[in-house]
Amino acid sequence: MTGTRDFEGMNALVTGGASGIGAAVTTLLLARGARVAVLDRDITGAPAGAFAVEADVTDDAAVRAAVDRAAVELGSLHTLVSNAGIGAVGTVTDNDDAEWARVLDINVLGMVRAARHALPHLRRAAAERPGAVSITHTCSIAATAGLPRRALYSASKGAVLSLTLAMAADHVREGIRVNCVNPGTADTPWIGRLLDQADDPAAERAALAARQPLGRLVSADEVAAAVAYLAGPAAASVTGTALAVDGGMQGLRLRPAGS
Repeated sequence: MTGTRDFEGMNALVTGGASGIGAAVTTLLLARGARVAVLDRDITGAPAGAFAVEADVTDDAAVRAAVDRAAVELGSLHTLVSNAGIGAVGTVTDNDDAEWARVLDINVLGMVRAARHALPHLRRAAAERPGAVSITHTCSIAATAGLPRRALYSASKGAVLSLTLAMAADHVREGIRVNCVNPGTADTPWIGRLLDQADDPAAERAALAARQPLGRLVSADEVAAAVAYLAGPAAASVTGTALAVDGGMQGLRLRPAGS
């Protein structure tokens, strides 16, 4: 799809779009012809060419103001990529109630707030341009695979997967498609910070890479390509779908090397 301009005339809003997967999505949508607004609590890393709006997804009033401002700036809104989120490490005994509330507030309710305030704009766009309107959530392989020491994070992403399916059913007759992308372990700033905390960062990186059948971490650009497919016109008949970008982690069961 290199060089395609299939998002020409479309306007997108990407939450968490100033770093990691969100920045990769923003850059790709811009390259493919979209006008893009980024909503992030720190907009200093927003890709050049995007309209950046500062807001925290835990603040409903701030999200509403930011979404409305983006829609005014762009003129309309065809695509919401709800990507803002945080990680968490530990078993159920390792994170207290406050941390559970914080992660669920960002990872789940943050997507609810973004959708709630984007939907009026998306409905108008769907009436004017059928088949071009979508919401895409950044979920995770943690929603469908049991990963050690990821209880809180997995619970939050399991909720995102269920939210995606429910929203797809709610809005399909309005002409709004809702899907999610399920990355495996991606080479993002959060993973970098996680590795920095390990006793042996190189060994921990190797272990994370080895659990994916391809034997390496997923790149942010690879996840962005999947998001662009789900959000774009080529996926006009795709809704209620979770697209894994995980190096085969979800579905493959390999024998040990050499066996």
